[in-house]
Amino acid sequence: MLTLEQVKQKSAARLAKLHPAVLAGANELIRRSYNRGVPILITQGMRTIAQQNELYAQGRTKKGDIVTNARGGDSYHNYGLAIDFALLLPDGRNVSWDMKRDGDGDKVADWQEVVQEGKKLGFEWGGDWTSFKDYAHLQMSFGLSIQDLKAGRRPTAQQSAAALSRITGGEPEVNKDIPVNITLNGKKLTTGVMDEAVTYAPVRAIAEALGAKVTYNASSKTVNIVKE
Repeated sequence: MLTLEQVKQKSAARLAKLHPAVLAGANELIRRSYNRGVPILITQGMRTIAQQNELYAQGRTKKGDIVTNARGGDSYHNYGLAIDFALLLPDGRNVSWDMKRDGDGDKVADWQEVVQEGKKLGFEWGGDWTSFKDYAHLQMSFGLSIQDLKAGRRPTAQQSAAALSRITGGEPEVNKDIPVNITLNGKKLTTGVMDEAVTYAPVRAIAEALGAKVTYNASSKTVNIVKE
């Protein structure tokens, strides 16, 4: 049987460019599913507009079955907010989309076990859609419609932090093993850490270097930056 790290490595390339919360959720979904005896593979992550249009053409102007009703720009995949998954078979090479498979023999379909864990992490499941059901699809919309995303709106920092907190069960965990230098016009200001494509750095050092003043309100737990 593959180790958890081996299972995670198989999906790593498809997790590039995902929103940080979706990335964290995908990795946690792999871990939780594995712990339930259900190894999975993330088969799709970020998808370009061109790739989406190519997929939309399948079953319409190109051979194959119709697998999506979303044209380029009309899928949460195009904004790094969605993933697709499949069940990773015991040989570690092949996958299955058999929603009735019970590979771990616990009398609960493996597919439903993955969906259960996904929903706990804050994912919305395409199998719950009322029209075109996409059973392999999981997304985090953050309350944003496709029209919102097309207009340039994105999840706020507060929404992203809340999603990460739900995934980690508390404060987002920071990998302090990846230090980064913060510079201004080539001059080093301070150091920070990079975790899941998010940079954490002391706000005071950066704000004051930009000519702003920083205060902290302990009662409201608010950091206030003022630039006159």
